[in-house]
Amino acid sequence: MKRDPDTPDILVFPPILLGGAMLLGALIDWLRPIRLLPPFGARVLGATFLVFSSILGYSAQRVLRRAGTNVRPDQPTLALVTDGPYRRTRNPLYLAGLGVYLGVAFFINGLAPFLLLVPLAALLHWGIVLREERYLTTKFGEKYRAYETQVRRWL
Repeated sequence: MKRDPDTPDILVFPPILLGGAMLLGALIDWLRPIRLLPPFGARVLGATFLVFSSILGYSAQRVLRRAGTNVRPDQPTLALVTDGPYRRTRNPLYLAGLGVYLGVAFFINGLAPFLLLVPLAALLHWGIVLREERYLTTKFGEKYRAYETQVRRWL
């Protein structure tokens, strides 16, 4: 199947990457549990990450939809969105995804999900974010370059 040239050439669909890492971390923890924190503290941290990340993700999706562009990275970007959470980070949806991952990792409260965070973040960064940035630079040119200089990639 041919790739649409008006989409970034991402390696993997982000929810599959994040969900796959969550499942793998949970499976490894189930096979070889190594607890890190007292259960109550882990749950409080997990819930905190889940709540704030869900709010960030919802807010980012809402701004994209309001601008009339696609949320999915495998569909063409129709508008450059620079308001809402996009004023503070160029990747609020991926930041929210990593936050949800951390929330789940704290609920699992095992070493494995935290160890998987490093390769997960690397794949997200090099396999998705940098490819999207190349695509957006090609599509929006100087307008996107100016946005890059004003807003950080992550935090």
